[in-house]
Amino acid sequence: MSKKSTSTKAKEEADRQSRKEVLLARKQAQQTRQLRIALGIVGILILAVIVIAVVNEFVVAPNRSVAVVNDNEISLQDFQDRVVYERARRVVLLEDQLAAFGGDVGIIQQFANQVLVDLYPANAETFGETVLNQMVDEDLIAQAAGDRGITVSDADVEAEIGKSFNYYGGELPTPLPTATETVMPTPSLTPIPTAVITEVVPTATSFPTPTAGPTNTPLPTSTPVSADSFQQQLDELLQQYRDLGVSEGAYRASVRAQLYRQRLADALAEEENLSREAEHVNFYVLVFDNQEEADNVAGTLTSDNYLEVWNTIRSQQADPNATSMAFASELFRRTEDDLATSFSPEFATAVFDQEIDTPTPVIAVTGQDGTISYFIAIPSGKEMLPLTDAAYQTKKDELVSALITSLRGGNVIVQDFWRDRVPTKPALDDKFYATPTPVPEQPIVPEVATPASTVTAP
Repeated sequence: MSKKSTSTKAKEEADRQSRKEVLLARKQAQQTRQLRIALGIVGILILAVIVIAVVNEFVVAPNRSVAVVNDNEISLQDFQDRVVYERARRVVLLEDQLAAFGGDVGIIQQFANQVLVDLYPANAETFGETVLNQMVDEDLIAQAAGDRGITVSDADVEAEIGKSFNYYGGELPTPLPTATETVMPTPSLTPIPTAVITEVVPTATSFPTPTAGPTNTPLPTSTPVSADSFQQQLDELLQQYRDLGVSEGAYRASVRAQLYRQRLADALAEEENLSREAEHVNFYVLVFDNQEEADNVAGTLTSDNYLEVWNTIRSQQADPNATSMAFASELFRRTEDDLATSFSPEFATAVFDQEIDTPTPVIAVTGQDGTISYFIAIPSGKEMLPLTDAAYQTKKDELVSALITSLRGGNVIVQDFWRDRVPTKPALDDKFYATPTPVPEQPIVPEVATPASTVTAP
């Protein structure tokens, strides 16, 4: 009986253990299932986040507006494409210049420093802002041109591209009108004798009859650029752009924008009746490196004695022992814009407002290097003269800039999310940022005296 009881108990214990294991197994299976469901949900969420990020980055963001110009939107994709084009344009320019200068990086760094700064990766955001502002300006220009009925056709773009390669349909360009020679004035005075210059070279009253020299060989006639040559050069340029990830369309769009700006400038010049003439001034100028000396000289200058003072200072320039660093000069036919650019707007205004043969007060002008020079100007003559083509173009560009400034008010909305999305490709080769190799110094070879026995009498 005891054996049966013991067996029954063992069986019951085994049954309880089995049920416990079954329950435990069921619990573990349920937990595993819940864990798998949770992991699945997390995985789905992660996948959804990744998909949303990818869609946002490659579908939504590229179509978002980085700027709105009136009703015209500039998308992030358009902006990034333009940045890539502008970078590529600069890379091509620098590579071509480097080849032209025989691989001398030092010359490129000296004369194209701003282009190198634009392409430096750390300046990507600054460069991007410049490009975006340029795109906004181009939109405003195109809209203003459209309001005036100005259009630019594909044929116009093609002709402008040909012009950049000196291709005019296989013909020579239309010659510019022959300019009428203008007699340049001569300096007003011969320097007055001073302690430094004791003799004055007399002015010649007659000149010897010149002897007839050899006849000059006529200059060679220009050869028109052929269609094949033009196409070859264009294909080479476009291939350079393609190698840098830029399409032909981006290049042509840039040319179209230039044409719109040129034609709007012409239209504004006509609207404003922009004069082809401007007042020009001739003037004497005294320059000092310290204000005390300038003030002392200014205190003695009058309309009657300024020529004597001017000549005295000019004569001192020939004396290496002179203690003063002052110098005198005479400038001819300068416009107010010329003086504002070369000196300062304050200097230009003072010269043009001053009466003839009357010294201006001392005018301080700060140079690009931070040094201050002190000027006294004496206008000697003013007259209306034709502007040079470059000066007239500058006037037209100023009209366009003024119009853009007026149109920007309240009509342009610029976003900021583009700032961390500015492309840094194509990148410029590191060779352009390398320190130029210094030119090795030539060793000094001592002169060896010739033995007396080898010297022959003349």
